[in-house]
Amino acid sequence: MASSSCSSFTFSVMLVLALLGTSLRATSSSNINQDFDITWGDGRGKILNNGELLTLSLDKPSGSGFQSKNEYLFGKIDMQLKLVPGNSAGTVTAYYLSSKGTTWDEIDFEFLGNLSGDPYTLHTNVFSQGKGNREQQFHLWFDPTADFHTYSILWNPKRIIFYADATPIREFKNMESIGVPFPKSQPMRIYSSLWNADDWATRGGLIKTDWSKAPFTASYRNFNAKACVVSSSGSSSCSSNSSSASNDNAWFSQQLDSASEERLKWVQKNYMIYNYCTDTKRFSQGLPPECAAANQS
Repeated sequence: MASSSCSSFTFSVMLVLALLGTSLRATSSSNINQDFDITWGDGRGKILNNGELLTLSLDKPSGSGFQSKNEYLFGKIDMQLKLVPGNSAGTVTAYYLSSKGTTWDEIDFEFLGNLSGDPYTLHTNVFSQGKGNREQQFHLWFDPTADFHTYSILWNPKRIIFYADATPIREFKNMESIGVPFPKSQPMRIYSSLWNADDWATRGGLIKTDWSKAPFTASYRNFNAKACVVSSSGSSSCSSNSSSASNDNAWFSQQLDSASEERLKWVQKNYMIYNYCTDTKRFSQGLPPECAAANQS
């Protein structure tokens, strides 16, 4: 029975992809111009070095942001970021996938700045059908401002996995079987922004942005996507017949192996600083259903 149910689920997902007119392809791009548009900031966002580097800046009048040219429905997305150095208190560097509308889906990385010498907080969240409140927060085991580090999202029909430098830090599984919505039908773009959030970002808003340190700058490079790209015309152009298709599309059924499970446990034991699934004060009427299921798995 389980095998039959799994086969039916896989077939249904593939049918959705076909109807949406998606193409399974790898887009490994060293030219950011090909994949992204700077969408706001009045010149504070820049694409430099012949398209190899993108920077976002924040000063008191405004921050800045960009978005992907493509929309994706499932994929393995990698980007290298170097965060605002020094006193970054009050600033937020957001890097996320999101759809549109009132019942949107979203997969979030948000990097909350801090005073010099204090660690960044990496804030993660998953929205499905407009509902979020699934925050997990971490400190990192490296300095994210000293050099570039790779932040990745694996999103397939069964799970969402967040990675930092290829180390899994969070897994959100598809638990539709117990009534938990899962992002699986709305194509999403990649967005990023650098903005001022000193009303909440650092120590609950106690530490304000020091504008004498502006402009604040975050940098991006080496974008890579193995993903289902949704065509604006609705036509289907799949590369599944290519000789490398099985390797390129391995992410579509990827899950954590035993070594990765151990790395995930190590991160969550040593570096997780907030988990909504343990916040009984916040959820005084009972924890969300996925929390109980995760504890049993």
